[in-house]
Amino acid sequence: MTDTRPEGHHRTFLVVVDETEEMSVALNYAARRARNSGGRVALLHVMEPGEFQQWSAVEALMKHEQREQAEQLLQRLAKTVLDISGTLPCIHLVEGKRSEELMRIVENDRSISILVLAAGTGRAGPGPLINYMVGQMSGSLRIPVTVVPGGLNEAQLDILT
Repeated sequence: MTDTRPEGHHRTFLVVVDETEEMSVALNYAARRARNSGGRVALLHVMEPGEFQQWSAVEALMKHEQREQAEQLLQRLAKTVLDISGTLPCIHLVEGKRSEELMRIVENDRSISILVLAAGTGRAGPGPLINYMVGQMSGSLRIPVTVVPGGLNEAQLDILT
């Protein structure tokens, strides 16, 4: 099959980064899809506002620590993406409400073509972000959302991608 995309346009798989187990499944899926399709991965980490806004010194220290932890996490994940896909990911590190920042990035970064999320495996359901994206926002998204089962192993991911 011939690639009909314009020159220089590659499929970009966006993964929302957090510390959940299922996020690593979404990341591995996206990196494999990028490798196999000549695309790339974008990582979005949203630092949610703290609850100590009345104590500015405490809040500043907490934000600084939160940012350092986020940067370290993104560096580790960027290496994983590079190892799997062969390319460095695009990184978005922002502060705000996760669902709002996700919608903003999807609307403003026209290179993003697919949002990849992994469903939680516990009794609580797929997760609040998936509920929001495929429920409330599904009709207003300009890109498809791929929801990957959060319990997939590497062999299963290889088969799917």
